[in-house]
Amino acid sequence: MFGYRVPAPDQAMLISGGKRGQGGAPFRVVTGHGKFVLPVFRKVRFLTLAMCEAEVAEKCVTRQGIALTVRAVIAFKVGNDTESIVNAGQRFLSDQDQMAVLTGRIFAGHLRSIIGSMTVEEIVTERQKLATEVLETSKTEMAKIGLIVDSLQIQSIDDGNTGYIEAMSAPHKAAIQQQAQVAQAQATQASVEAQQEAARNQAEYQRQTAVVQAEYNAEVDRAQARAAQAGPLAQAHAQQEVLAAQTELAERAAKLRQQELVAEVVKPAEAEAERIRLLALAEAERMKIQAEAAASHDRVALDRMLIDQLPQIVKEASAGLAGANVNVLNGTDGLGEIAAGLVGQGLTILDSVRRNLGTPDASGHTPDKNRAPGNSVGNGTGHSGRVEIE
Repeated sequence: MFGYRVPAPDQAMLISGGKRGQGGAPFRVVTGHGKFVLPVFRKVRFLTLAMCEAEVAEKCVTRQGIALTVRAVIAFKVGNDTESIVNAGQRFLSDQDQMAVLTGRIFAGHLRSIIGSMTVEEIVTERQKLATEVLETSKTEMAKIGLIVDSLQIQSIDDGNTGYIEAMSAPHKAAIQQQAQVAQAQATQASVEAQQEAARNQAEYQRQTAVVQAEYNAEVDRAQARAAQAGPLAQAHAQQEVLAAQTELAERAAKLRQQELVAEVVKPAEAEAERIRLLALAEAERMKIQAEAAASHDRVALDRMLIDQLPQIVKEASAGLAGANVNVLNGTDGLGEIAAGLVGQGLTILDSVRRNLGTPDASGHTPDKNRAPGNSVGNGTGHSGRVEIE
């Protein structure tokens, strides 16, 4: 439609003439939709909102006094808010290429300032820190001109021909080279070990193959030898079995003959010897019994003879007292004591005879020949009387 204007998606349409814009701006800002513009009375201009790029190659001096050439790339654009569009439109609408030039100069100044407070080692090893500090310090200035920075990348840092950065990397290069050499040596050693292991495995496989082949050959030889010896071995086994049977038969015959000899000779001889031994034992027992009976008969006869002679012995003893002067005390008790003494004298004589003959007394004990004789007549004493013989 005639007089109706629509900005592109990456553009802001600035309409001047007529009413002022927001915040007293000399123009109105239209983005994202169209607007009817009166011809002749209104003027329309377009400001790009697309991404722009600025390159910086600045020679900076570090805190150590070493000159470095720093190359950086800045990605920026006009802000999407109305205030940023108004600020950028008032500054760059007639020459929008100046946005990249001015942005490069702003960042070049901030790079010199930030690098001047850092060492070469920090700049080389902490590039992100450098970029962040530059962005933070430039944010306010960029906002004033309606621009925002999306990215800042440090592309390169060059020390010219001083060799400082090269010297910084020398220890690391040496360490890396050493590691590379060690790794190469280890790889070579591993390769050699792998080759040796493969050779050993191959030799072991060949040895096992040779051993198995030898075992097969030996097995074949044994089978052939067994086949060749089968006939003679069978004949020898048959003969051995015949000999074993004959030997067993002979052993059985010998055992049978031994049993016959035991039954015919040994057993009768043992029976005869046992009979003779029993007869001898019986005869000895008979003779012992006869001897004991004879000895017992002799003792009884001897005792009988001694008893028969006892009155005569007492008589002879009393005859010896016929002419003696005897004083009898205690009356009849004294006479009894005299008679008892005479009888005791006779018994003493009887014991003496027995001891001399070695015969036992009435209690079954053999009298001792050394024992003193019993009480004599002259030594006898009564219970209440006394006999004196002069």
